[in-house]
Amino acid sequence: QGDQVVSSSFLFGNTNSLWQTVAGQGVDVAFVDATDVANVEAALTPATRMVFVETVANPRTQIADLRRIGELCRARGILYVVDNTMTSPYLFQPKAVGAGLVMNSLTKYIAGHGNVLGGALTDTGLFDWSAFPNIAVNFRKQPARQQGMAQIRAKALRDFGATLAPEAAHQIAVGAETLALRMERECANALALATMLAADPRVAVVHYPGLPSHPQHALASELFRAYGALFSFELRADIDCFDYLNRLQLAINATHLGDTRTLVIPVAHTIFFEMGAERRAAMGIADALIRVSVGIEDTQDLLADFSAALECEPA
Repeated sequence: QGDQVVSSSFLFGNTNSLWQTVAGQGVDVAFVDATDVANVEAALTPATRMVFVETVANPRTQIADLRRIGELCRARGILYVVDNTMTSPYLFQPKAVGAGLVMNSLTKYIAGHGNVLGGALTDTGLFDWSAFPNIAVNFRKQPARQQGMAQIRAKALRDFGATLAPEAAHQIAVGAETLALRMERECANALALATMLAADPRVAVVHYPGLPSHPQHALASELFRAYGALFSFELRADIDCFDYLNRLQLAINATHLGDTRTLVIPVAHTIFFEMGAERRAAMGIADALIRVSVGIEDTQDLLADFSAALECEPA
């Protein structure tokens, strides 16, 4: 109690829910627009223990000012935690921008087939835990850069039982063998599909870092191997997003992401429904926003599917 976390306001819905739970335990959680490091710096207080960001926000694809936030955290001695799920270790390794802890949902791109649950927390060795006030005395015996993970292993894994089942670990390991192959194909498909939709007058806006119109396109080009396999878009106001989704034949309506199959959802009515209209509006989540997690299907088949679903609408 009394500590502070500064978090990006552009978060996956369940991550937002987690921070609300943490706030209920007496921790001050400050949400900021992390696309500008100045907002992060302005939120810091003497009680700040952690800065948390996602590499690419789900679903609007905003990209945090990753490198400058890392420099700020290093200068202030603050733990920098980066959720790398949306880019995966193949597209980006947050240690390069100073992250002390890196999170990955193994369920998504790393396993890649929608058949297993798992997560990973990696200590990069960059953060000196000796100055971190929340380390218990018995873990201070470890080298300074190992104290945090030693405590996490003992308290989170042992006390809360957050351990990976052997069969799940096996399935994740098998899926990870093809991570590079899948990501190359999925990212190429996403760029082709986002580009096609952005050029269609029946589409109001496409949010994808690979498009030059994206506010952080230059940053994504600098940091990432490719632009990712997820984007979101809004149709013109007179087109019903549910009718459009129901006309898709190849893409599947499902709330998962990072699969070999292309998955679509109406965001406000699924994964962001519980947070309410006011919070969605603050995060830029429009009622008609459609999220697309792009798979490894034939590129032309995907383009044809999304194009055909638009054909009955006037241009």
